[in-house]
Amino acid sequence: MMNTFGEMFRVTTFGESHGKAIGCIVDGCPSGLKIEENDIQTELDRRRPGQSEVSTSRDEKDKVEILSGIFEGKTLGTPISLLIQNQDVDSEMYKNIRYKPRPGHADMTFIEKFGHTDRRGGGRSSARETASRVAAGAVAKKLLDSVGIGIIGHSVEIAGIRAEAKKIDRKTIESNAVRCADNIAAKEMEAAILDAKKEKDSVGGIVEVIALGVPAGFGEPVFGRLDADIAKALMSIPAVKGVEIGLGFEAARMRGFENNDEFAVRNGKIITKTNNCGGILGGISNGMPIVARIAIKPTSSVGKKQNTVDLKTMKETTIEVEGRHDPCIVPRAVPVAEAMMALVLADHGIRCGFVPRRFE
Repeated sequence: MMNTFGEMFRVTTFGESHGKAIGCIVDGCPSGLKIEENDIQTELDRRRPGQSEVSTSRDEKDKVEILSGIFEGKTLGTPISLLIQNQDVDSEMYKNIRYKPRPGHADMTFIEKFGHTDRRGGGRSSARETASRVAAGAVAKKLLDSVGIGIIGHSVEIAGIRAEAKKIDRKTIESNAVRCADNIAAKEMEAAILDAKKEKDSVGGIVEVIALGVPAGFGEPVFGRLDADIAKALMSIPAVKGVEIGLGFEAARMRGFENNDEFAVRNGKIITKTNNCGGILGGISNGMPIVARIAIKPTSSVGKKQNTVDLKTMKETTIEVEGRHDPCIVPRAVPVAEAMMALVLADHGIRCGFVPRRFE
């Protein structure tokens, strides 16, 4: 099982949804970077469950504990180990569906591949694992911020309701339960989620993540492409079924002249008049904002009766999934998408020499 991501800036996550704890080990972070526990906790609090009616009622505090790699508020250049205890675990309902794989979940594929699996809450395949990514991403964000690179994510669509924000502002994004930059659309999104929740169903949506301040030169041709690594990182997030860079699939409906980003000079700097490519050409960043979007499927755990099979009797049967689940995971996926973008950029930043190996 592959549990490590990155080349120079590497992250290994561990733990299961209903186990004692989850966490991560960050290896390759330069020494001397100023970082406090609160920097990590702030990001975890954004992803934390139980924050509103549109998320699961599981009440995990996601309190991070730094075990190694940071001393007197600075990184040591040694592995950074971060631990998050699982505290609000209720595994009782999973006993009833032990032999009934849940539609839309990884239950069946994990059984086929590994045989012996942790069925409680999805075990290792649960989106609970993403808290570890967010913790690691907080370190990457701090590293990128030190060289002038910032990352912001937001919900652009939920349940078919599209945001029309003229300005992407973090204050507005964090002011509503769905993390949308358009407050009017946000209210409609919340209502749609709650409607689905009442019907014991769920909805999906689209998250956009933008990286600002990335200089030209991140990424390598052919198999080290920056956009390929970003796509892999974002696609690795549970429930993500599609990734776009720049205009993405919309570009397939355009002509070349229309899609091309023409060059211009502004204040002695070469820029592109548009950013249809999403800040990446030939797999290499061009200095413009990097823009990516992910399509997130509706949460698979729904209370409606569904068809499945009984693995013990090998007969068809039905299942009604109980427990505490998000009727929409899009809002909580925003900090996860930001984290994965940060991990990729931190890795490539070190690889190309833009991020120093040591801070004084």
